[in-house]
Amino acid sequence: MSKSTRVLRLPRFMPITLPALAGVLQSVKTLAQHRLPALAATGLGLIVAGAGYILFAPLPLASESDPSRVTAQNGEVIGDLVSAGVTRREASLDEIPQYLQEATIAVEDASFYQHRGLNVKGIIRALLADIRARHIVQGGSTITQQLAKNLFLNGDRTLWRKALEAVYALQLELRYSKQRILDDYLNAIYYGDGATGVATAALYYFGKPVQNLDLAESALLAGLPKGPSLYSPFADYSAAKDRQLQVLHAMVRSRYLTASAAHAAYIEPLQFAHRRAAEAFAPYFADAVTRAARQQLHLSRDELYRGGLQIRTTLNMTLQKALDQAVARYIPRSSALQAAAVVMDPRTGDIEAYTGGVNYRFSPYDRATAMRQPGSAFKPFVYAAALDRGYTAALHMKSQPTTFIYDHYHRYTVHNFGDDYAYAPIDMKQAIAHSDNVFAVSANLTVGPKNVLREAERFGLPTNMKPYPSLALGVFPVSALQLARAYSVFASGGYLSTPHLIESVQDASGHSLYREQPNSLLVESPATCYILTDMLQSVMRPGGTGYRVAGSIPGPVAAKTGTTDTDAWIVGYTPRTVCAVWVGYDRMKPINGVESHMAAPIFAAVMKAAYQDQPQGAWQRPDNVVTVAIDPESGEGATTSCPLQEQDAFVAGTAPVAPCHLHPAPETGLAQRVGGALQSIWGWLTGRK
Repeated sequence: MSKSTRVLRLPRFMPITLPALAGVLQSVKTLAQHRLPALAATGLGLIVAGAGYILFAPLPLASESDPSRVTAQNGEVIGDLVSAGVTRREASLDEIPQYLQEATIAVEDASFYQHRGLNVKGIIRALLADIRARHIVQGGSTITQQLAKNLFLNGDRTLWRKALEAVYALQLELRYSKQRILDDYLNAIYYGDGATGVATAALYYFGKPVQNLDLAESALLAGLPKGPSLYSPFADYSAAKDRQLQVLHAMVRSRYLTASAAHAAYIEPLQFAHRRAAEAFAPYFADAVTRAARQQLHLSRDELYRGGLQIRTTLNMTLQKALDQAVARYIPRSSALQAAAVVMDPRTGDIEAYTGGVNYRFSPYDRATAMRQPGSAFKPFVYAAALDRGYTAALHMKSQPTTFIYDHYHRYTVHNFGDDYAYAPIDMKQAIAHSDNVFAVSANLTVGPKNVLREAERFGLPTNMKPYPSLALGVFPVSALQLARAYSVFASGGYLSTPHLIESVQDASGHSLYREQPNSLLVESPATCYILTDMLQSVMRPGGTGYRVAGSIPGPVAAKTGTTDTDAWIVGYTPRTVCAVWVGYDRMKPINGVESHMAAPIFAAVMKAAYQDQPQGAWQRPDNVVTVAIDPESGEGATTSCPLQEQDAFVAGTAPVAPCHLHPAPETGLAQRVGGALQSIWGWLTGRK
């Protein structure tokens, strides 16, 4: 995106009137009078040369940067970083309240109508301060100088830029009336949060046209240009009110107001507009992009908003729309229940959809990065640690209320959710499908909690967890973003990618400022990932905790649910899409039985959209992994007599070899055994199998 050019409403060349010329010459004379005698000759020559330039040189074209623009991965515009969704407006001086004009003049340039572009006393005062500090610390700028800086120059704080600013200010005064200068100034000055121009600022801060502002509102806006990020009422209301009071006092000094009128305006309650980004698309994602851009490019908030940047993001419009619609459908707006979700490509780390809450307008807080207990959604990392240490999917443990003794004398009693137990040995796949707590804690203690912690840290999860038995039940907080990243390791066959929201950034001239370089690190065995993925698919099959929404997803998905007293989770994936969904209350209010199931349909809606958006592929089985039929009751090789058979994945050489002792195959007769042996010999002789 290139930088837009806006020529001032008045032409660059304009006849110089005698009163204007006389005013400029008076300014030059005044400057000369303040010079030291020793510099008189040199100064006079410079002044004559400068005067000739001022009188006859044209002004440069006035330009203002476009707002920075955010696009999706397909190039579709998500929105501009302008006033949180408010379109830029301009207003004529006739539409701008007299109070706002007077407030601006009083606080920015009280002698605006007396000088001809430069305030000599202000310049000298600022120059002395700069000399003492040995760098630019004060501007001493008039409104005309500020307009010149905004239209013709950058924000560099150098003596050369200040000199050019003074020259352009004198030229503006020669060519334009005070009313036109004030008009252009009020439409060009920056009021913070992307709001350029007072008309845009009025809509952003107060939700009303500029002509409807009263004195109190006008005084607050007039105080913002000095420090938009410091005095924003959205950032620091107390500082904004202090600045408003300064403006009102300046109006009293300039005799625009009486002291009583200023006091009445100061105590008047202010009604601010709600942030309007809720009207924009994917506001939580846009906020996250803004944070990432500032961090990666080291930009100030103002530079980001006003830099004319083209920010191409990783957003998938189809998935984001599906996510937003699902949240709106399943989370009641009338309740305080919240939701967060992160959708990412496990191969690249691209964040393709993102939300941090139900309603940005009323709560812009980003819950996708909030730390909450994951509950059973943590269990796959326990089982990954077990698989890495030689345990297999055929591992059997009894599902019943159990008290574990650890560290020699500590006791820890484990219960399943709803006191639902098999009261019989179950294998790892069954434990995952039914989210059995006893099995998970037993596996944690068998493998060693410290080993489980090391496993979780390799997956990018927080390092402040403790090696307790309850670790297996997800008692240590994580965020939706962290869980999505960790599960991406399973989806990608062992690779941990860095999540990112920005693909590239270009400046206003089209030059590349940033381009994401995807990076990933192999942190887990592809075999372990494949075996665990095979088991996690059981969650979406009959009897699994996610089965109730599986029918709406048109393809295989591996997933794990998690529920605590205050949190509901589901995290799952295909080979190219990972989705983590959380539902709960901000203040840790307990969720009820209905609310504990609200994360799953949101997840299902996103995964359905993922399958409709593009093929999701298939998990590639590593060469060292085999699939074997076992009896889930015994954990041994299935026979023809086993009433139930389960196809499980194993690293080659670790699958059960003994046939199921609970359901032995029928005895075969002597004739059948001889016949089978002869067939085997004949096959060997003929080379047939």
